[in-house]
Amino acid sequence: MSARLVVGTRKGLFEFRPRGAAWEIAARAFPGEPVSMVLPDPRDGSLYAALALGHFGVKLHRADTGGAWQEVAAPAYPKTADAQAASVHLLWSLESAGADRPGALWAGTIPGGLFHSRDRGESWTLVESLWDRAERREWVGGGYDQPGIHSICVDPRDSRRLLVGVSTGGIWLSDDAGATWRLHGRGMHAEYMPPERADDPLVQDVHRVEQCPAAPDTLWVQHHNGVFRSSDRAASWSTITAIRPAKFGFALAVHPRDPRTAWFVPAVKDECRIPVDGALVVARTRDGGESFDVLRAGLPQRDAFDLVYRHGLAVDNTGTCLAMGSTTGHLWMSQDAGEHWQLVAGNLPPIACLRFA
Repeated sequence: MSARLVVGTRKGLFEFRPRGAAWEIAARAFPGEPVSMVLPDPRDGSLYAALALGHFGVKLHRADTGGAWQEVAAPAYPKTADAQAASVHLLWSLESAGADRPGALWAGTIPGGLFHSRDRGESWTLVESLWDRAERREWVGGGYDQPGIHSICVDPRDSRRLLVGVSTGGIWLSDDAGATWRLHGRGMHAEYMPPERADDPLVQDVHRVEQCPAAPDTLWVQHHNGVFRSSDRAASWSTITAIRPAKFGFALAVHPRDPRTAWFVPAVKDECRIPVDGALVVARTRDGGESFDVLRAGLPQRDAFDLVYRHGLAVDNTGTCLAMGSTTGHLWMSQDAGEHWQLVAGNLPPIACLRFA
C-alpha cells in the first residue's frame, strides 16, 4: 500500500494516509483555496501545490520533506508574449523533468503555455519554441474558454523526450527537451469536426494522455469522442471500440508495469457529463483494449452525479491500489485493481486532482 494520497480540491489540499485497512486525513493545507494541481516529486520527496485564486492569480507552493509550505514563483508569461496570454489562468499540469535532472520541472497552463523550471520552481521560463508555433493559433478551448496543456509525459529512459496533450490542439512531441516540436495524431478522429478535418491531428480534443512507465512507448488517450492507444510513441493511434458503457470521459490511469492495463471512468458527454444511467463505474482493460470489465462494486449505482476530472483517477506504483475523486466531493479507494471500491470520504469539496506519493 502507498504511503500517502494527496488530494487537491476546490477548498484546500488534503493528505490521506493508510491506517489499518482504512485511509484517514493526516494533514490539511490552504483551507478554502482552490488547488488545481499537486505534484509529489519522487526525486527529493518535496510536494508542490498550485492554487487558482481568480482575481489574485495563480500561486505555487512547495513543501520540502518534513518542512513547512513556502511560496515559490508561479509560471508567468513574458511581456513579449501576445496580448491573449497576458496572464496564466490555471496551472493545469505539473511534472518532474526526470531523475537525471534534479530540481527541474515542467508545467502546463491555460492558456496553452508550457513552462520549464531548473530550480524547483524558484523561476520559470516559457517554452517559446512551442508557443511560437504557427499551429498554436488554431488551438481552441475545450471545457474552458482558452486551450490548455493538461498532460505532460517525460520519457523515463531519456528525459529530453517529452510529450504534451492539448485540449484542444492534439499531441506534441519533443526529443530535445523542448527545443523543437512535432505534431502527432495519425489515427485519431474528431467526430465533432467537418469530415474534411476530422482526421487532422491539430483538431483532436485530447482529454488526458498517460504513458506506461515501464514501457513508455505505449500511450493511452481519453479523447472527447473515444479512447485511443499507441504502441509507437504516438506516431500512430488505434481506436479502442470495446470500452463500455460509453466512450466519453476525462480520467485515465495506466498500470505502471503492464502497458496493456488501463482504467477509465465513462460518462455521458457534452452538455450532460454525468454517469451513464446514473451509475458510476470504472472501465478496465487488461488486454490492450480488446475487452473491458465494467467495475461497480462499492460505487453508487443509482442517482449518481459524480464526474471525475482529468486528474481525478490515479494508480500507485504497485498497480493494485487506485484512488478516484469526483466533482461531488466523493473519494474512493480500491486495493484490488478496481474490483472493489471503498468510500473514503463523502463530504470533501469538489476534487480537481489527486496523486499517490
